[in-house]
Amino acid sequence: MPHSPQSLAKRIFDGFESYIRSFNTYTRLAPKYFRERNWQNMQINHRQRLRLYKDLLFQLVDEFHEKLGETASDRGIWSSIRKEYQSMILGRPDVELAETFFNSVIRKAFPGMSIDAELMYLTEGHESCEWSRDSDMIHVYPSQMGLEPIIRKILDDFDMGVPYMNKEQDIQFLIQSVKDVILTRYNPGPETTTEILKSVFYRNKAAYLIGRTFVGEKWMPFIIPMLHGEKGVFVDTLIFDRQIMSHLFSFTRSYFMVEADVPSQVVGFLSSVISHKKTHELYNAIGFNKHGKTLFYRDFLDHINQSSDKFIPAPGVKGMVMTVFTSPSLDVVFKLVKDHFEPPKSMTRQEVREKYKLVSLHDRVGRMADTHEFEYFHLPLDRISSELMEELRNTCNSLLKIENNELIIKHLYTERKMIPLNLYLDDCPTEEGLEAAEDYGRAILQLAQANIFPGDMMTKNFGLTRQKRVIFYDYDEIEFLTDMNFRVKPKAETYEQIYASEPWYDIAKNDVFPEDFRRWMIGREDLKEHFLNYHKNLFDPLHWQKIQKRIKSGELIHAFPYPEEIRFRPFERV
Repeated sequence: MPHSPQSLAKRIFDGFESYIRSFNTYTRLAPKYFRERNWQNMQINHRQRLRLYKDLLFQLVDEFHEKLGETASDRGIWSSIRKEYQSMILGRPDVELAETFFNSVIRKAFPGMSIDAELMYLTEGHESCEWSRDSDMIHVYPSQMGLEPIIRKILDDFDMGVPYMNKEQDIQFLIQSVKDVILTRYNPGPETTTEILKSVFYRNKAAYLIGRTFVGEKWMPFIIPMLHGEKGVFVDTLIFDRQIMSHLFSFTRSYFMVEADVPSQVVGFLSSVISHKKTHELYNAIGFNKHGKTLFYRDFLDHINQSSDKFIPAPGVKGMVMTVFTSPSLDVVFKLVKDHFEPPKSMTRQEVREKYKLVSLHDRVGRMADTHEFEYFHLPLDRISSELMEELRNTCNSLLKIENNELIIKHLYTERKMIPLNLYLDDCPTEEGLEAAEDYGRAILQLAQANIFPGDMMTKNFGLTRQKRVIFYDYDEIEFLTDMNFRVKPKAETYEQIYASEPWYDIAKNDVFPEDFRRWMIGREDLKEHFLNYHKNLFDPLHWQKIQKRIKSGELIHAFPYPEEIRFRPFERV
């Protein structure tokens, strides 16, 4: 072999170190852009960090193909490379990320390979993420300091480098919140202490402090969002509600920019604050989505080994572009792009994949589901129901391969399972239906503020999370809002126009007539009138045009990931 296993392992190791250096460089720009209120560069920086992994990986894989040639699929070579690589990453504070990087290289350089525990890091235990209480990654505030001095010290410790809008008022807001939520229920004692991660979590226009207080013989987590308005930095609220905190770290949110020299320790602390989130979700949340994907797959393998139910077609209206399946015991759906699309769909498979890529790089503002993309995904053949196999054969046969009692799917996306909104609205009580209908409209308008026009906005393309939050999950027709032309529908005046079987006026590809939405958005009679009145703006072209104007002017419209009614100053713009 012209290249030694040691030199090849060193090349992968150098590639990983280059990735980590660049990842940290992008991350460390977030505080600077926050100080400068440079929201456009904040968004660009976020997208560049997301692209980083694949850009470096593809470059490295091309190099390996050139060096290894036809021997790229030789197990013996990769076994030797892994042995050398293992010695290089041993003891690193980010060893779990280094393992995932190696997995990515071998999977791309050796396409179609089976999951091989001897060649890949499949079940290693470095992701245990046990939090060390003596970590130097936290600020500690003992109760002996007193409540007001603790609050003052927190704001001093987290100086954002710019003046506060009204620091004294922030202090009083925080003190009152602690009194209302904690001191009405618990009496602090000598053992009471407060811990806050030194790393600040940046996303969109906000900075978040993540902490917890030991009181009443248990840890009470909290999050402090800070915003940067025209008059300076201010504390926006104090969050104790675990459901709201969970939503901040939702799969529908973009990843945080947060410094994490020891990622497992950051995740360990987060696990103590948001205890019901899975480890892979927290790695996703802090930007290490490739390792989150690794952990997700490990969880999936565990599920396969511990369950026996079969995979079946997902409930709901069959999509024209995607075939979707799941299993009753799994909280995930699997989405495959069909081989052929029935009219009026006229796009290609690659165009669909580009839409999913767009979403992965965009701010999802809590209204679009995150996905993981897999190639050569293996499933036990005896776990595939006959109904599902027939549907797969009929719709996406080119993506299928059967080998060694396994179904191998050449390309798919995984996504969190949700209740299809159309099915939910078919059966839910009126009161719950009204809430869902209201949130359906809010979801569309919040996507618009993030410069996303969903395209096909029928309820079958939306789902409900466990918290009954409406999420958009069908991406094949999304466009940038700024590319659309929102028009008032011309009024028919002549006999020929009134009774024309086809529109008598010109319609360009990106023309949209919002008043037409009224006809099909909500069908249930006990919900429709309320929906039409509650969301009048949805049907007004001028409202859509105003959002477009704000975006085109360079404004980044902030998406609050918590109810605006809990803000200390709900009138304050950012």
